[in-house]
Amino acid sequence: MEGTVFAPAIEGMKHVKSEEGEMLAMPFLDVCKLILPVIDKFGAAMALVKSDIGGNITRLENKYLSNPSEFHFLYSMVRVEIEAKTSKDSSSCTNGLLWLTRAMDFLVGLFRDLLEHPDWTMSQACTDSYSKTLKKWHGWLASSTFTLAMKLAPERKKFMDVVGGTGDIDLDIEKFCTTFSPLLEENHKFLASVGMDDLKAS
Repeated sequence: MEGTVFAPAIEGMKHVKSEEGEMLAMPFLDVCKLILPVIDKFGAAMALVKSDIGGNITRLENKYLSNPSEFHFLYSMVRVEIEAKTSKDSSSCTNGLLWLTRAMDFLVGLFRDLLEHPDWTMSQACTDSYSKTLKKWHGWLASSTFTLAMKLAPERKKFMDVVGGTGDIDLDIEKFCTTFSPLLEENHKFLASVGMDDLKAS
């Protein structure tokens, strides 16, 4: 494998905004899709996260494909639902974008932990990031399921070898976290501006 598993996503992040600085729908979703192979390397521990992310990407992508010119910009999908008063529906794109962004927050936190705490096990990093990101939004059931799944996390060194490929894994994790975080933060700011950033799981 040329470079690390992160390399395609890092490359893709250069194209997620228009010249005017607006978040573009498909390029953003494509970056999220490029992160799925990274999640694959976690095996069973991340099966739940992967299906959740995949489902939300598909939901947003289908909306985009229903009218690519109207939904060229990512946030236009949310604005349409806010106007139609459907943004709080569990199957809404607003909900999809919120949970997709939160799942990505979790992954960024996890990789940052791996970088900053070389002595931590994979389970420790997963649990720490989970408690800082997704946990407060999850109900008891989701939280228990997640905590259980984290016990299946792969051995750290093995994981790093697999995702590293022929590239500099620490450098790419650093790039991934620092480039992706502001984009996710922008999603949160937008969702907060329409009163949709603090929904909890039902």
